[in-house]
Amino acid sequence: MEALVFVVIVLVVIAVAGVSFWLKQKRRQGFALMARQLGMSFSTADPIGVLGMPFRLFRKGDGRGAENFVHGTWQGCHVALFDFWYYERSSDSNGRSSKTYYRFQCVVTEIAAACSPVTIGPESVLSRIADGLGFDDLQFESEEFNRRFQVQSGDRKFAYDLVDARMMDWLLGTGGAYSFEASGKWLLTSCRKLKPVEIVPLLGRAKGFTDQIPRVVYSLYGLGASG
Repeated sequence: MEALVFVVIVLVVIAVAGVSFWLKQKRRQGFALMARQLGMSFSTADPIGVLGMPFRLFRKGDGRGAENFVHGTWQGCHVALFDFWYYERSSDSNGRSSKTYYRFQCVVTEIAAACSPVTIGPESVLSRIADGLGFDDLQFESEEFNRRFQVQSGDRKFAYDLVDARMMDWLLGTGGAYSFEASGKWLLTSCRKLKPVEIVPLLGRAKGFTDQIPRVVYSLYGLGASG
């Protein structure tokens, strides 16, 4: 009887591993197809070193990774779209450890400015708790925007220069489904994990954010600016 149970367990493990491998391969094929349709390139590994970029999201968790890169030029923007995940370890009262995974769809593109680190994301229960613990959430003239979005930056002036009235209106129009981080010359746009056929709107949001950046940002912080 014990031998039969062992065999069943082994077969279940093999079946689960087989399904996981099949789903992973199917996802890769879907991204490869979308890359061809968009006139871009596809690679399973990171071609530009995104995890070394200075984004808060990429420092979360006890471990992290990125894969399934669609990269190239889209509507005049150089972009890299990819799967990102991180996990957090935890232990129960018996000392058994487990991992909780968090998965995102991300796009990295460039901004022609030297941006101070700033994060813009939808307001949530967790972010409100963080506010109560003293984490700074910048406030703007729009009460609706303050209710729906959280903006954090150590450089308040840069944040206020970046998030002007026009940018706030555009962000409100996204429905709070996306988060944005700017740091240095890089912009990160992220959301929940998507199916390959759903990635074009995410690319559109990344480009849309760059299109809304106020001229004063390029004037004061542009890579060719004197001060």
